[in-house]
Order: sequence, then C-alpha cells, then structure tokens
Amino acid sequence: MIDIRFLRENPEAVKENLRKKFQDEKQPLVDEVIALDEESRRTQAEADELRAKKNRISKQIGALMGQGKKEEAEEVKREVAALNARLSELEPKEAEITEKIRSIMMVIPQMIDASVPIGRDDSCNVEIQKYGEPVVPEYEIPYHTEIMERFSGIDLDAAHKVAGNGFYYLMGDIARLHSAVLAYARDFMIDRGFTYVIPPYMIHSNVVTGVMSFPEMEAMMYKIEGEDLYLIGTSEHSMIGRFIDTLNEEAKLPYTLTSYSPCFRKEKGAHGLEERGVYRIHQFEKQEMIVICRPEDSMAWYDKLWQNTVDLFRSLDIPVRTLECCSGDLADLKVKSCDVEAWSPRQKKYFEVGSCSNLGDAQARRLRIRVKGEDGKKYLAHTLNNTVVAPPRMLIAFLENNLQEDGSVRIPEVLRPYMGGKSELRAE
Repeated sequence: MIDIRFLRENPEAVKENLRKKFQDEKQPLVDEVIALDEESRRTQAEADELRAKKNRISKQIGALMGQGKKEEAEEVKREVAALNARLSELEPKEAEITEKIRSIMMVIPQMIDASVPIGRDDSCNVEIQKYGEPVVPEYEIPYHTEIMERFSGIDLDAAHKVAGNGFYYLMGDIARLHSAVLAYARDFMIDRGFTYVIPPYMIHSNVVTGVMSFPEMEAMMYKIEGEDLYLIGTSEHSMIGRFIDTLNEEAKLPYTLTSYSPCFRKEKGAHGLEERGVYRIHQFEKQEMIVICRPEDSMAWYDKLWQNTVDLFRSLDIPVRTLECCSGDLADLKVKSCDVEAWSPRQKKYFEVGSCSNLGDAQARRLRIRVKGEDGKKYLAHTLNNTVVAPPRMLIAFLENNLQEDGSVRIPEVLRPYMGGKSELRAE
C-alpha cells in the first residue's frame, strides 16, 4: 500500500506504475481516491473547526450561569446543540470516507523499482545468472516419486485416503533427509547471523491483510471455520506480523530472523505431470528468512537474501539460477522480486525452489511497523523475505542431482552430520 500523500502529489506516476503492471482497469481508482481525499480533508477541516468552536463556547455556559445570565447561557446551549447536530452528520461521514479511501488504497499496487523488467507475466521474467554447471547424466533420472519409492520413502496412496490429493507420507531415509535439509538450513542461517524463530502457525485476519494482497489471500489461505484465524502459507506471515503496531529503535535495526514452520496452501488450478508428487502440495515445511530494516538499506539486504539461498544450494552441489520477476509477475505489495530455480536433470530445465522479495514499506504501512530515528523522527520500516529452503521441492532437486547410476543417492559432505554420518543412501 502506497502513501496517500505520494498518490496525491504524483497521480500520473501511480497511473504509469499501473500500466507497467498491466492493471489498466485500476486507473480510475487513482482519480477516485484523489476526489475522496479532497472530500475527506474538507470534511475533517469543517469538523475540526466545529469541535474547536464547541469546546470554546461550552466553557462560557458555566460562567454565564454563575453571573445569573440564564437566557444567554441557554442561547449558548442551543448553539452547542446545533454544533453537535452538525458533528453527528460529519463524523460518520469522516469515517465512511476514510474507509472508502483505505479499501481502494489496499488494491492499488506498490510502486515497483525502476530496475524491474516490464512484462505481462512470468514468461517475461529475465535470467540474471547461473551458478554451477547443469549436468544431464547418460543414465535415466526417474520421476522423483519413483526415486523415493525405491527407498520405501513415500506413500501417496495412504495420504490420499487420509487427507486427499496434495498430501503425502514421507518415511525412512527420505523422511530423515527431509528433516536433515531443514536442520542444515537452520544452522546455515544461524551461522550467517540470523536469529532462529519458531512462530505461530495461525494468524488473525488483520495480519493476513497486512502482509499480502487480496488475490494472494484468496488463492492461498485456509480459513479456520468459526474463528478469526488463518493457517499460514509461509512463516513470513506470522514473522512480519510479530512487529504489528510497534515503534522500533533505529539503533537496533536490522532485525534478521530465520524461521521454521509448516505451510498450508490451497494451490488452486490444474496441475500437470511435473506438479504431481511433492511439487505442488497443500502442506509442506519451510525455512524462511525475513529482514526489518531502514529504507536506505533494503536493496542491499535484498541482494544478501537471495545470495544466501544460492549459497545454500551450491553447498549441496545443486546448480541454480536467479530469475528477475517482471512487473506483471509481481504481487501488488512487492517492489522487486527474484526467484531462485534449481536444475532438474530429468526435465533438462530449471524449476522454482524459492522466492526473494523486497516489499518496501507496504507491509509496514498496513501493519504500522514504525522506526524511531536517532533524531526522534518516526518513519516506516522496510520488510523483506526470502525462502531459505522448502524441502519438498528441494528434495526433488536434491534426489535428481545426487542420484548415481547404480541407484544410490550421494549425500554431500555438509549434510552428512545430519544424516548420522551417511555418505550415501542405498535401497535395501
């Protein structure tokens, strides 16, 4: 959500931003907000003037009564009553206009960074850089669930009976590998100076609308029936929500946090062959990283965050690339975003395993996350988030890139302490 003062002073820039995001249907909203804002300020000015006048003349009543000037006091009372009557008309109008402005501002997207490539959808995303040499072995790489089944490591049929499509049982060495990746990712981020956190897995609706746009919310979130609670789609939601209504000392910034959580997502839409198994699912676990920082530091942190993910995957010998998200592929709250994609030797292409986003002050404005500077002035923080690792998808990349010709799976050296010292997995 952008600052209404910025919209008021730069309406054409906001409209141009909408054009860049291919949201021309929202163009009239800019003029509507400006008109409502003018009406709001007129209404507030009149109401403030009436309140001041009411407070001023109300003090006269007691003095007049004390002087025995009853008729004059009654006249003042009638004037106060008239002021109250007008205020009773204006105050609901003030609230109504304020809510209209807020609801419109919630759907006008954040101003994107000038470096974001312009494009309608993810087909226009731009490759930034590749890390590691993608290899296609001479032997066949089976589908990831087939690899897991060789180790008696997955049961989709039982999960379907118990919970339906989009769920799974992981077992044995595959389940251990899943947990090992999370434990390694946790320690990897702690070693980089991040504080480890386990957050709530449910959040209130005001936090949901504070951290994401309405289209994202509808596509992702599971609502707890009869309660003001939603299951989180990522721990970023509750991690950013932790700072709601806070005034933070500038000297303590940045807050650098890494969090573990299960994640729950609707994942609507048709799913093709490559999205079966554990690629697109309703429940998974993830290690996340978030940063709360000064506005002038957010772009530097953005580069550090995605680099953390690249470094982690490379430490596990998985080739990756970074992909800059174009304007039409950015969610409304994002200023800039990139995906980290891992190499799939089976598909002979890269696929998404994580996403890094700079949200500027959008979340901070919605959640009222403020900073008190050393000069005493208050301003909105910037927030960023990035996937460290989400093991279900990461397992796909891991198994495909570490599968040996004899059917064994190599365990990279950094992961061996989390796997009981094993250097490889072999089917029994």
